[in-house]
Amino acid sequence: MATTTPTIGLPTIGIVGLGHMGGAMADRLLAAGHVVYGTSRTRGRAEPLLAHGLRWVDTPRAVAKAADVVLTSIPDDHVLNAVASGPDGLLAGLRAETTWLEMSTVSPAASRELAACVRKIGAYLLDAPVSGSVPQVQAGTLTIMVGGQADAYHRVEPILRELGTPTHVGTNGQGLVLKLAINISLAVQMLAFAEGLLLAAQSGIDRELALEVMANSSIGSPMLKARAPLILDLPDDAWFTLALVQKDVELARDVAQGLGVPLPTADRVDEVLRLARDLGYQGRDLAAFFQVLQQMTGGRRKVA
Repeated sequence: MATTTPTIGLPTIGIVGLGHMGGAMADRLLAAGHVVYGTSRTRGRAEPLLAHGLRWVDTPRAVAKAADVVLTSIPDDHVLNAVASGPDGLLAGLRAETTWLEMSTVSPAASRELAACVRKIGAYLLDAPVSGSVPQVQAGTLTIMVGGQADAYHRVEPILRELGTPTHVGTNGQGLVLKLAINISLAVQMLAFAEGLLLAAQSGIDRELALEVMANSSIGSPMLKARAPLILDLPDDAWFTLALVQKDVELARDVAQGLGVPLPTADRVDEVLRLARDLGYQGRDLAAFFQVLQQMTGGRRKVA
């Protein structure tokens, strides 16, 4: 992608977290003409973005001071606290009337607590987790669930529409609850698909043939169709690691426990995710469920 000349009048964006998702969002927003400031734990991840016009700063605080709208895309509650707090954190640099789009998948409770701190500054925090991976960012087709003040949402809706289809679903934390609800289904679907494929392959049906038929049958959701090829050629560079899947499933189970809601399939998929971690698959893509189940067969019959 060629360097894009910034468009006068567009809000300045600041991004903390330039990994797979945050980096892809930065690239798309640069292409849309925004001035984008960014920082990450390692500058090396940002090198391709610098060639496209990203303005590097060294701290989250500097990001907040430079931007009209701040965006964070980070792995978990611990990292969120680290980038928010301290003398170099986002809270130290956040200005009144700034909107912070927290697009990570973290606990709803942590997000609500942080939103209360942001309100004391006179700024706004919206939890805006996304459903989709890097290809959806690049295509601008993410599904974005937003929790927080409606007026703040409407001000940043055009930015969110550069990335996908946003929906304001309620108060702070509720965007995250809906994202966790989606990720339960994502994990369960992938596990069930892997179970069915292994059953077919163990019976002697060609694995590629079984995968093609299953993915194009009535069970072939967009997610399954996108990930099915990864089962046959598991990438080293995961779209969505099993460690992050497990984190999200456990967050969902924590929310459900507080609400008294049973999650029987989430409970079962969490057991398999724990086994996957024990087998060393925590850094592999969600599609690795097939390999995990294959190891569980104990080699009783070779997969076709």
